[in-house]
Amino acid sequence: MSERYIKPGWFTRTVFNPFVASLTRAGVSVWGSRVLRVRGRKSGEWRSAPVNLLSFEGKRYLVAPRGQTQWVRNIRVSHEGELWLGSKVEPIRVTEVPDADRVPILRAYLKKWVLEVGVFFEGVKADSPESELRRIAPDHPVFLIQSSP
Repeated sequence: MSERYIKPGWFTRTVFNPFVASLTRAGVSVWGSRVLRVRGRKSGEWRSAPVNLLSFEGKRYLVAPRGQTQWVRNIRVSHEGELWLGSKVEPIRVTEVPDADRVPILRAYLKKWVLEVGVFFEGVKADSPESELRRIAPDHPVFLIQSSP
């Protein structure tokens, strides 16, 4: 498993992510944005992060463009969380997608959000050869979302 993690810069931490999160909390989804809430793996307290929800071939996914983020580490332990859009809360369960199965999902993710997240994919784009997407797949965790009962 890759340990790659790209820490958000000042602008992302203090301006962009809070702005997108506040819009999402107000019920305005920016191209599929949601606020993901997941319990901390050590503290058990709820943690929040804005995420881009990807719908692809009738399924929904969470992709971590920055790699091994805290939300990734937490959801790997709990396998569950909540997706928020405004006052609507959707409990979810997730299963991590194996590296070998990530290529078409990453391609779809890049096709939709390359302008926002492309910098985290080492120059790989939606139309890059499959070998390039396979190369970066271990650096970008992907989770299949199932709604919780």
